[in-house]
Amino acid sequence: MNVEERKLEVLRAIVEDFIATNEPVGSKAIADHHNLGVSPATIRNDMAALEDDGLIHQPHTSAGRVPTDAGYRLFVDKLTALKPLSQAERRAIETFLDSAVDLDSVLHNAVRALAQLTRNVAVVQYPSLSRSRVRHMELLLLSPSRLMLVLITDTGRVEQRVVELPGSVEPDDVAELRTVLNARLIGAKLAEAPVVVSELPDNVPGHLQTLVTMLSSVLLEALVEHPSERVVLAGSANLTEHTLDFPAIRPVLEALEEQVVLLRLLDQQSAASGQVLVRIGNENSYEGLHTASVVSAGYGVSGIALGGVGVLGPRRMDYAHTMARVAAVARYVGDLLAEN
Repeated sequence: MNVEERKLEVLRAIVEDFIATNEPVGSKAIADHHNLGVSPATIRNDMAALEDDGLIHQPHTSAGRVPTDAGYRLFVDKLTALKPLSQAERRAIETFLDSAVDLDSVLHNAVRALAQLTRNVAVVQYPSLSRSRVRHMELLLLSPSRLMLVLITDTGRVEQRVVELPGSVEPDDVAELRTVLNARLIGAKLAEAPVVVSELPDNVPGHLQTLVTMLSSVLLEALVEHPSERVVLAGSANLTEHTLDFPAIRPVLEALEEQVVLLRLLDQQSAASGQVLVRIGNENSYEGLHTASVVSAGYGVSGIALGGVGVLGPRRMDYAHTMARVAAVARYVGDLLAEN
């Protein structure tokens, strides 16, 4: 191999050994364990060049070297070969997700599986309502003056609202209105549905107009995103296994409490279903995560991205392992949503 190729192999050795041991890596250890076919002196020269390039640094005098954020980035972009899932890991994911009965349990089981597989913090975003379509609209007469409206999306999201009416309503009117609502709304994108709802009073028979007008505000509320429900988190306790990697753990914990921060991380990814994105250290826009790395992937149906799933952990994470498992869980979630 030429000099540039060997320098990359030295960087790979430093990153992999540092991930495994959390100890600075020296030239002798690389020569002994990585079979590069050159002497420790040659490796020291390569390490000096890598340090000049800002890819590694020496934390203490006479110590070995550790990767910088730029070194991790080059490792992820050029040197990482994803580690395939074992049969046991595949079975674990399938067991978690196949037991899910609705959207909530799919997402909760997905983050639990991912947190266990990676030993990091896992987070998943609810499917964005703005990218969903109406699958069905149900109206149920609970009493002569009380209705329940149920909105079901193509991603399995269910929104329920109880509507108190000022007077009684006939069952036949409720059945007719249910038919009208489904005819108008089934297949409509939720982002477009408010326009359809606003036009409903002018497009229903006269005897239904008063009822539609009363239901319109409830319909619009059901079609709006609910940020408090948009993120599911698991594995926060795994951070205790990485205390040496986080000099200050409080900013990371504060970031996990801020759903806006997590949503911003996943929203950027969910635009690209199936692709894995890695943000390392300072690449995270939120200052509290500058000591962390985030690996995320979008999930979706029929190539349409609906949300994101990801893992937050130390910069010294096993990227090859984590990236493959995030991608696998995202794929399983998308497949389940497509089936349902």
